[in-house]
Amino acid sequence: MTTLTSNLNSRYFQAANQLQKRQKKRIVVYVESYDDIFFWRNVLNEFENDDRRFEVMLPSRKNLSRGKKTALMNTLGEHLGQYMIACVDADLDYLLQRHTHSSEMMLDNPYVVHTYAYSIENLQCYAPSLHNVCVMSTLNDRKIFDFEAYLKKYSEAIYELFVWAIWLYRQTRFGEMTLSTLNNFISIDRVNIFNPDEAIEKTRHQVNRKVAWMQKHYPEAKGKIKPLKEELAQLGLEPSNTYLYIQGHHLLDNVVSAVIDPVCTILRREREKEIKRLSSGRKQQMDNELACYQHSQMPVDAMIHRNTEFRDCHAFRQIYDSIERLLSEI
Repeated sequence: MTTLTSNLNSRYFQAANQLQKRQKKRIVVYVESYDDIFFWRNVLNEFENDDRRFEVMLPSRKNLSRGKKTALMNTLGEHLGQYMIACVDADLDYLLQRHTHSSEMMLDNPYVVHTYAYSIENLQCYAPSLHNVCVMSTLNDRKIFDFEAYLKKYSEAIYELFVWAIWLYRQTRFGEMTLSTLNNFISIDRVNIFNPDEAIEKTRHQVNRKVAWMQKHYPEAKGKIKPLKEELAQLGLEPSNTYLYIQGHHLLDNVVSAVIDPVCTILRREREKEIKRLSSGRKQQMDNELACYQHSQMPVDAMIHRNTEFRDCHAFRQIYDSIERLLSEI
């Protein structure tokens, strides 16, 4: 960061900005993938003013290389500076707190902003916002499922095992519980949206069995798990919000989609039945109204990826504060 070489790209943009003082300063923002462009553009909009503007783009214009590794561990990461920053998913690196090289690279680079939650998907699945996602998708505002209670109970069910996994990962013992292995234990199966507690209890049972196994096979962890929980709580992880810190794709595909898809199906059928009832047997009117409704609907997964109703989430507040700190030094 301190050499002329490491600041080459940033200084190029700085020089360009100085030549165009009447124009807004251009800050290039590199992100991991296509979906991240919309997410970070939405976040950064609030920080644009008469003096600065952001241009959000993928890490490379020369090839199709994408991802966090490109942003932090390839040549791009060496060239970040005042006018070139990176916005990335935290993954587990935030909770690992410099116990791994990738965590150290992310946390110690002053020109990197991260999600604090595992990924943008976790924020897009923020529990209080999911009813609104259903409304955007189905145009039906009737609340038939408590997403907040569901994700709170799910989080409490998986919390203990997740903390044990962080304990292992901080010792770089990833092979003793890979991320895919952890996902298998915290998966949820066959959720009945009218009785989700049954599926959650099955997950809790398999998690508790694994935690008991961990306690038996890792006696050296005795006395270390409790202080780790206290430290993680300072970072934001609580039993009630563990879902924000597990792998984002797993959360969306296995936990959230398991309930939001059937909820949206029911809401669409309700709206269609209402249209048929109100048409009073007038087939042409019914067909026209049904066609209009169907054309107005949006796929639920698309609405999740365009969800921006997570601004009161503590992880988003951390993002906001970190951007403010970064910009105060530019």
